[in-house]
Amino acid sequence: MKIAVVGAGAIGGYLGARLALAGEDVTFIARGANLAALRASGIRLIEEDGSAHAVSSVRAVQSMAEAGPQDYVLLTLKAHQVGAVAADLPALFGAETALVTMQNGIPWWYFHRLVGPYEGRRVTAVDPDGAIATHVDNDRVIGSVVYPASELIEPGVVKVIEGNRFSLGEPDNGKSARALRLSEALTRAGFKAPVSTDLRSEIWLKLWGNLTFNPVSALTHATLAQICRFPQTRALAEGMMREAQTVAEKLGVRFRISLDKRIAGAEAVGEHKTSMLQDVERGRALELDALLGSVVELARMTGTDTPRIDAIHACAALLAHTLDSQQGRLEIRPRDA
Repeated sequence: MKIAVVGAGAIGGYLGARLALAGEDVTFIARGANLAALRASGIRLIEEDGSAHAVSSVRAVQSMAEAGPQDYVLLTLKAHQVGAVAADLPALFGAETALVTMQNGIPWWYFHRLVGPYEGRRVTAVDPDGAIATHVDNDRVIGSVVYPASELIEPGVVKVIEGNRFSLGEPDNGKSARALRLSEALTRAGFKAPVSTDLRSEIWLKLWGNLTFNPVSALTHATLAQICRFPQTRALAEGMMREAQTVAEKLGVRFRISLDKRIAGAEAVGEHKTSMLQDVERGRALELDALLGSVVELARMTGTDTPRIDAIHACAALLAHTLDSQQGRLEIRPRDA
């Protein structure tokens, strides 16, 4: 099948390389040095065990129009980057093309085919001007929750840190033929790709930690273990997670593990810097709206008080604004550095 990967970074490169090795017709949409590297020598994938694969069978283009219609489009950009490419996405669509959304946080299509009082609403925190909704028919969407960690260590080279699970799910919670076909293709490529009948609960389970630990780490420059072991920040994390759980449960979400177990899982990761803290240190835009702004929006929608989430969102939003306006980055270094 023909599969386009929009965003040939850490996750997109991992997916595209494995799918190409399994015999799928993969086209990367890329730019800059990464595009040049992919065109020159394909993509190199370094697995968890250190083994490496050179994949030269992939195609790499800058323009979606050049790629043309596909069977599946894997959208692996960060949530705040999607709006900028939304107008170009239809060039990849044929009559039956499915768009697989692989962003962290609450997606713009969250309420599409979700039976209840909010059905059909757009999440404006992640699609503020409606650009995505204008150019993407939500009936094309297959959702995904991304569990692996990987890194683009240089143009055209992706290193897998851990994990191989990509849960899939239709907005109506059904097990469609198109979702099952994609699941089978991903399975042939060596991934775990179950088709969920309740993907929104999986979205929230991952978001439960991300909405808490990412902004707190960005503001404090602390690792996961430090946040969980310092009494005041642990209490803050617990409070934020309880607020988020209240919002989610009002929307019909079921949490299959306890709050304590979720925090213990984060602590067990150890001295790990969250992705948002790494973005602060490198001067990159923060993935704030999908992880936190969307939760604030849903809290207001459901009439839920979220004072801790609101306060951390305000502080993190100011940090993001300052970094952007100053074109700067922040990093704690030893005094003698």
